[in-house]
Amino acid sequence: MRPASPTAPARRRALPWALIALWIAVLGVSGVFAGKLSGVLSDQAVDYLPNSAQSTQVARIQQDMPGASSTDLLLVYDRGSGLTAADRAAVQRQTAAVDKAYDLVGAAPRPVTAKDGRTLMVPVSIAEGDGKPEVVVKDVRALLHADPVPGLAIRVGGPGAVDADANDVFASIDGTLVLTTVAVVALLLILTYRSPFLWVVPLVVVGVAAAAARAAVYGMVQAFGLTVSDMSSSVMTVLIFGAGTDYALLLISRYRDELRRHAEPYDAMRAALRGVGPAVFTSAATVVAGLLCLLAADLNSSRGLGPVGAVGIVLALAVMTTLLPAVLVLLGRRVFWPLIPAEGSESRTGRGVYRRIGGFVTHRPVVVLACSLAAVGALALGLGSLPGNLQRDDTFVSKPESVSVNQDLQKAFPERSAQPITVVVPTAKAAHAQSVVQATSGVAGTAPGRSGGGWTEISAYPTAAPESTEGEATIKRLRAATAPDQGLVGGESAQRMDTADTSARDRKIVIPLVVCAVFLLLAALLRSLVAPLLLTAAMVVTWGAALGIGGLLFGPVLGLHGIDPGLPLLSFVFLVALGVDYGIFLMHRMRQEALGGADARGSAISALESTGGVIASAGLVLAGTFMVLASLPLVMMVEMGLVIALGVLLDTFVVRTFLLPAATTLIGRRVWWPGSPGGDGAVRAEAPEEGALAPQSG
Repeated sequence: MRPASPTAPARRRALPWALIALWIAVLGVSGVFAGKLSGVLSDQAVDYLPNSAQSTQVARIQQDMPGASSTDLLLVYDRGSGLTAADRAAVQRQTAAVDKAYDLVGAAPRPVTAKDGRTLMVPVSIAEGDGKPEVVVKDVRALLHADPVPGLAIRVGGPGAVDADANDVFASIDGTLVLTTVAVVALLLILTYRSPFLWVVPLVVVGVAAAAARAAVYGMVQAFGLTVSDMSSSVMTVLIFGAGTDYALLLISRYRDELRRHAEPYDAMRAALRGVGPAVFTSAATVVAGLLCLLAADLNSSRGLGPVGAVGIVLALAVMTTLLPAVLVLLGRRVFWPLIPAEGSESRTGRGVYRRIGGFVTHRPVVVLACSLAAVGALALGLGSLPGNLQRDDTFVSKPESVSVNQDLQKAFPERSAQPITVVVPTAKAAHAQSVVQATSGVAGTAPGRSGGGWTEISAYPTAAPESTEGEATIKRLRAATAPDQGLVGGESAQRMDTADTSARDRKIVIPLVVCAVFLLLAALLRSLVAPLLLTAAMVVTWGAALGIGGLLFGPVLGLHGIDPGLPLLSFVFLVALGVDYGIFLMHRMRQEALGGADARGSAISALESTGGVIASAGLVLAGTFMVLASLPLVMMVEMGLVIALGVLLDTFVVRTFLLPAATTLIGRRVWWPGSPGGDGAVRAEAPEEGALAPQSG
């Protein structure tokens, strides 16, 4: 090692403090804006719909119509034995009270009674100026319940109530998610480091990244008009904590090993960053590339997630490669107390369980590879058990009042759907279009709606249930019938149908883009074509198996009645982009061992024993972080959290531990084709001598 220059000690002391000062300044600025992100989150229907679909165009046109922001409710009354005269008097009294308390839009409320005489509903539309939907719905419910009638069930439903209940759910997500994520990550770090202090450092540092990311996204909203939904914000938080903690685990593990070789923490950290830097940067680049591929999606919720998630990953990488090293260097060796690594001491490398696993895998590579593929393939068979597309009434884990009301109305009024199909046509053609809509097969009746901006709205009530096959057929007939009048067909059922169709289209475009982007980045890091192909194929198989496990769990075990159409695509992006991290750590270490002269078998054993522990810890942390999503009250979040968490665990403990080492042992040095980093690639049948295959570094 070259002797240090006279200015080296001063530089070593100054650089960490300068980096910490820089991030303190960033945190100070971020603190002003991070909290404002919640105020600009948007969860309107168009934020989740396909950008180019007819139903999205209808939703945008409706936003410009008079009364577009009104809260449309259904006051619903039920008595199992049949409504009485006293019940009807109470309905009139309560409807009058609502009319007096609020500015109602449109015609006077008119009760509609079901044919069986047991259910009655009163449609009301409350003007925007009376407050936010969630406040209005809460107050209307309180107003009705203040005048109870014995034996008469009084509830509030309709699209306004559904939106209000959804907004209440979204409002609870942000705080719950952050607190739960911090608690889970803290617990896993304590178990990993077995230190009363060390776990605090990466947790605080990743918190800095989360605050900076929220401020940066808020700035993007203000500067570029970026639309950010609660889902995007929630996933960004999980990504930052999961990926950021993974980077910290890898760096700290290598830093601890380097402290045994260097007297000064500064030198040890430099060596650690040189050792893991390429893998960490490539890992982050694959996640960012995968997320940015979502910009090619037509589904607004998927496309909007791309830049938001990418910002989170970039900032997680930035703090973990600058702030974390600076803090660790200043704290010195004592940060690892009570297991302080002394210079010249021996690590546990070579005596751990992963060395024995490596010996077993490389001694029987054919058997291990066959068993691993059989296990993963068997799990993938569960794909055939995945439920159909998730319907609006099934989007909540716990069914709110508005959803149960809508379901009961469908039973009470079987002759017509309680969920209308919305048709908008140029006002000049409205009269003709309404007669066309009324004459369309599957339409029970129509009602005129609002007009504005040169468009007129027509509500068509189908005979089929919402989101049913027959209902979708009616939507397609309406689109064909109203096309000559330049009509557009939307509404909730049309939105669901368009979302499913667009999600299928997005998968065909985005998945190949993600695969190509990840493959190219891996090829650049590993300087090979075979190894990246092997890693990418392994991740695709893992994704299929994870979704297969979901098929075995969602319906039969958890009682979930459908999957969100965007789940396959988003789970693919996250599992391939995030899961390939562990393949990068493993294969990059294999390449380093091969450069040191080890053959294929020796490289696999050394890489497993040096990275197996940290990959296992990182996998548990990442899986635990995504499992936090499963605690949220939205089915989409539950399903995505479970699929990604299960996929990460499968990748960590099956693919990286058994399948990949077995495959690389069989392929030999050809895994680095067209390069040849070293070693003769021979696969020896005998077990290595104890200690003969200690890693060259770390």
